Amino acid sequence: MAITHATDATFANEIGSGIVLVDFWAPWCGPCKMIAPVLEQIDAEMSDKVKIVKLDVDDNQETAAKYGIMSIPTLLMLKDGQPVDKIIGYQPKEALVGRIQQHI
Repeated sequence: MAITHATDATFANEIGSGIVLVDFWAPWCGPCKMIAPVLEQIDAEMSDKVKIVKLDVDDNQETAAKYGIMSIPTLLMLKDGQPVDKIIGYQPKEALVGRIQQHI
């Protein structure tokens, strides 16, 4: 499954069921650029267990505000639409996989 790009209008449809990892990011954010290839690897290896959704906070401020996103990158993990974990800042792949596996 490919990484999905959501907007304020489509966000609710993207997070409905299962484990979803939402990447709150912006194009100008250096650490966001660093974590992007890590998320691509996780998607390639774990797409049957976790869905990855990216949300540009510059263009979708309503959703970012709803979830209290104050800095980026922030990764919000949801299970069946409910937040279960929040990871702020760049994390190596192993750390992210470990956090995902806690909720599978």
